[in-house]
Amino acid sequence: MSIEFLNVLPSPREIKEEFPLKKEWEEKKKQVDREIADIILGNSQRFLLVIGPCSADNEDSVCEYTGRLARVYEKVADKILIIPRVYTNKPRTNGDGYKGLLHQPNPQMQPDMRKGVAAIRRMHLRILEECGFFSADEMLYPENHYYLDDMLSYVAVGARSVENQEHRLTASGCDMPVGMKNPTGGDLSVMLNAIYAARQSHKFIYRGWEVETSGNPLSHAILRGFINKRGQHQPNYHFEDLRLLHELYKKRGLDHPAALIDTNHSNSNKSYAEQPRILKEVLYSRRHSPDITALVKGAMVESYLEPGSAPIGSQLYGQSITDPCLGWDETERLIYDIADIL
Repeated sequence: MSIEFLNVLPSPREIKEEFPLKKEWEEKKKQVDREIADIILGNSQRFLLVIGPCSADNEDSVCEYTGRLARVYEKVADKILIIPRVYTNKPRTNGDGYKGLLHQPNPQMQPDMRKGVAAIRRMHLRILEECGFFSADEMLYPENHYYLDDMLSYVAVGARSVENQEHRLTASGCDMPVGMKNPTGGDLSVMLNAIYAARQSHKFIYRGWEVETSGNPLSHAILRGFINKRGQHQPNYHFEDLRLLHELYKKRGLDHPAALIDTNHSNSNKSYAEQPRILKEVLYSRRHSPDITALVKGAMVESYLEPGSAPIGSQLYGQSITDPCLGWDETERLIYDIADIL
């Protein structure tokens, strides 16, 4: 049993020099970051919608999807702030399956992470330059955050990572909102501990350095459902679940309670077509309680050009090779429905 060291990966600085962010986008990012922070902190009533493919597996199809999203966004921007979901590294429950663009720039070829770190930056940069979006990605590997930090407006810590110390401490040094998912077992205290930890300042080891963070006041909850002891999917987006989370925020003394609702995963029982119904229920719950209105800042939706999913090599262009997603027609209709309900 051993580890074989295959390649020295380029540093974040080297990748950023190869794929630089233009100066004109730096000021734009500050503006977008302020708009998102205002939503999380309760200073804006716009609804935050993180939406896109389960995994960003193909640069062309993801960019085509995001271009369509940009055109819809122009019509609803007064009510909804859209952040495209561009997840380039994917956790796998048992270690099998496609692990994202970072691992496999070509899903049908062997992993090549040296090419992968360039591929993920190139994709995010193209989305920014062609569509004007600063996007969202998952923090699967905390040390990789700085390959993309200047182009991200949102970071998610997944259900399998939320109890990990390095994820929590790295989140405390991020200058954008970091959403902490409840763990797969459903214990909300784990998620709330992660939120509390991310809001504090810490000193720790990061990329071979001793570092100190300032704390991240924008860390918040993501409810994604859970799996009970019988292996059954259980939702946690209903009115009573949202009331409970609001009370738990108060008991912890955490100010600015905030949550996004993940409409897929265990909340949908892996039935992707249920996402519009779930999101509409959440929006109606907000109408019936000022506390829930203040708590629920937005939602996450898995969506792509084509509905469903298919194995690698047999999928349609713009169809997921990981979790099934809504197709474009259903997505466009859902976004307009959200704006009407709001």
